Amino acid sequence: MEKDLTVGAPQTVLWRFCLPLFGSIVFQQLYNIADSLVAGKFVGENALAAVGNSYEITLIFIAFAFGCNIGCSVVVSQLFGAKKLADMKTSIHTALIACAVLCAVLMAAGLLTGGLLLEAIHTPQEVMEDSLLYLNIYVYGLPFVFLYNVATGIFSALGDSKTPFLFLACSSTSNIAVDILFVTVFDMGVAGVAWATFLCQGISCLLALTVVFLRLRRIAAEGPSRMFSLPLLKKIATVAVPSILQQSFISVGNILIQGVINGFGTGVMAGYSASVKLNNLVVTSFTTLGNGISNYTAQNIGAGKPHRIKAGFRAGLKLVWVLCIPLVLLYLTAGSSLVRFFIDTPTKTAVQTGTLFLRILSPFYFVVSAKLVADGVLRGASLMGRFMASTFTDLILRVILAYGLSALLQSSIGIWLAWPIGWTVSTMLSLLFYCRGPWSDARDADDIPAAGMQQTHDI
Repeated sequence: MEKDLTVGAPQTVLWRFCLPLFGSIVFQQLYNIADSLVAGKFVGENALAAVGNSYEITLIFIAFAFGCNIGCSVVVSQLFGAKKLADMKTSIHTALIACAVLCAVLMAAGLLTGGLLLEAIHTPQEVMEDSLLYLNIYVYGLPFVFLYNVATGIFSALGDSKTPFLFLACSSTSNIAVDILFVTVFDMGVAGVAWATFLCQGISCLLALTVVFLRLRRIAAEGPSRMFSLPLLKKIATVAVPSILQQSFISVGNILIQGVINGFGTGVMAGYSASVKLNNLVVTSFTTLGNGISNYTAQNIGAGKPHRIKAGFRAGLKLVWVLCIPLVLLYLTAGSSLVRFFIDTPTKTAVQTGTLFLRILSPFYFVVSAKLVADGVLRGASLMGRFMASTFTDLILRVILAYGLSALLQSSIGIWLAWPIGWTVSTMLSLLFYCRGPWSDARDADDIPAAGMQQTHDI
């Protein structure tokens, strides 16, 4: 049900709201982990490399879906916090329509350019066919990915983080079972892995949209809502476009890095494919918690309560650091076992690559999680210029250093070292921007006009 995030003790409210979000993203990541796990265990190392290789390109599409999610979520949160319920309903309809149009364009682009993108990242010929097959099936399922992301953004904006958690818990566990069924019983190989994800995501998308529309019917508004509003679309785009650009450039950067990785052979590719899924499980989880902090920030700005933002930031920081401790310890002590879990007959190179990757990156989860909490506040306040400056700094550094250090050291270890350097520098920027935010001196609800904060977009 709907939850007002503008009342109650900030830490209690935020933790209760964010913990189900953390659970949701864990199950969301199980989709990708299950694909890699089943491919590596039941098909082979080349299949694992193919799925991991295609995954870097699917992140481009996920970037657009994420932008739609956060753009809709922030605007709906602000309108819900301000109790402008008719406009809130209009913004939801507008977001769904715009999302469907964008998805159709991306599907056409994906089907036409998939092979070219795989060639651009130097995909080895032995995994090219399976990589393209997996990628094309994924593109067919994009409507489910996009509309589901908008639906979860709506739930979060209304303060409901439990419903998406329940959907994802059921669909992701079902995905594992269907993955194994299609691959082992029907002998469908990489195609079975992709079709299983398509099927389970489709069912969860349809269920989520059904619940969204049923819930909207129960919300009494002050007046009639419209199916589409250009001014509200512009508001959504103000947040969505920078978020899409941020995620897209990160995806492009990851593709460039994947190209460097591919030059070291399929053993390194397979080890990276396994370990990067484990890394993305953590980073994406913290990004989702940052999205929850964006919803908290946006609702309180809409309600004219900016004084609650600092308390929310501190609560968010405590939450991510508490979660960091067991995750870092797990990856440092059991990284080799986790990598082996993905591959049936792993090569020495694959295991060493994946283990080293996790050992280098995991201690810096404390750093990048602080950045993602600060970014959540900046995004919720629509301070997108500052948000993008920090993110692009991280991306540019990682790409340049991945090329430079791998060439200098003549080893893939140079690629892995680029991550913590980029994270550290960009975190310093995000924290600086947060500390200079317009809420820094707020002590009561009248200190900062909500509208003034919403209109601040420049660095």
